[in-house]
Amino acid sequence: MGIREKTANDLKDAFAGESQANRKYLAFAKKADAEGYAQAAKLFRAAAESETVHAHKHLDFIGGVGDTQMNLAAAVDGETYEYEKMYPQFMADADAAGDDDVAQYIKFVAQVEHEHANLYQEIADSLGNNDEIAYFVCGYCGHVHSGEAPDHCPVCGAPKTKFKEIL
Repeated sequence: MGIREKTANDLKDAFAGESQANRKYLAFAKKADAEGYAQAAKLFRAAAESETVHAHKHLDFIGGVGDTQMNLAAAVDGETYEYEKMYPQFMADADAAGDDDVAQYIKFVAQVEHEHANLYQEIADSLGNNDEIAYFVCGYCGHVHSGEAPDHCPVCGAPKTKFKEIL
């Protein structure tokens, strides 16, 4: 017997909160490192990892992880929603508010989410192929580049030095 609907909804909310805390604490750690507070940065990273443990357990309880083919399909669906519906609305809201820098950034993000959907679909279509592909992520807009890092990000124009290889 599975968990009840109210419990599942609570765990979905908790998953979102724990996931946000993880990312926030990693940002706090980066700032603490930049300011020379190594011990505070280390504690933020430890807490971020703890929040990840919580989030993964919540996801397990609600059956949020399937096999890889199902997970890829869910990822394609999620990314497609973001670039087709969510971010266009956010961009329109930022435009209407006169937040031009934010609107431009959201435009970049929507492009990247579209790329993510395509990348997930490519892997889903060739699952089991096992060809190794290098991925590099732009530190400004999040563009994922396959192969070698480009001289400049094709989405936001950031230089090659902003790319990080994902191992």
